[in-house]
Amino acid sequence: RLRRFKNKCRNGVRRANAYMRIVIFGSTTGAPMLKLEDARRIIDAAEKKAIEIGQPMNIAVVDEGANLISHIRRDKAWIGSINIAINKAFTARAFNISTKELADNSQPGDQFYGIHVSNHDRVLIFAGGIPLKDQNGVVIGAIGVSGGSGVQDQTVAEAGAAAHTC
Repeated sequence: RLRRFKNKCRNGVRRANAYMRIVIFGSTTGAPMLKLEDARRIIDAAEKKAIEIGQPMNIAVVDEGANLISHIRRDKAWIGSINIAINKAFTARAFNISTKELADNSQPGDQFYGIHVSNHDRVLIFAGGIPLKDQNGVVIGAIGVSGGSGVQDQTVAEAGAAAHTC
């Protein structure tokens, strides 16, 4: 009984410490956390690029836990691309690699072949998802873009990622 009590107390302290890191630093790692303001800035830059190239797009930003922070669907962007943009961001964050790079390594015979059927089919292996890193190189979120060709999606995602300043 005493051992179980000590383990419960130890686990309770760990949970309390993790909670305090979230309250103080905004994340469990102590790294900067993407906020709605950051997501809006990233999306605004991506949207500007989408307008520049004349392609209606869905643009999503997720946090370090791959949870959606913000999403926009430009006028006339495909409805079917909403989840694709969100899942590209999820994929980039879940594996800390751009979806374009993941696609390059998930072809038949490659090391990640078949990865697209993992995570309840949320993993997408085509261009348009890019991890967002803090100044120390720690991934703290991702952007996902869908609605155009792979090259267009990647170009718009890169424009959004370039606006990230954490």
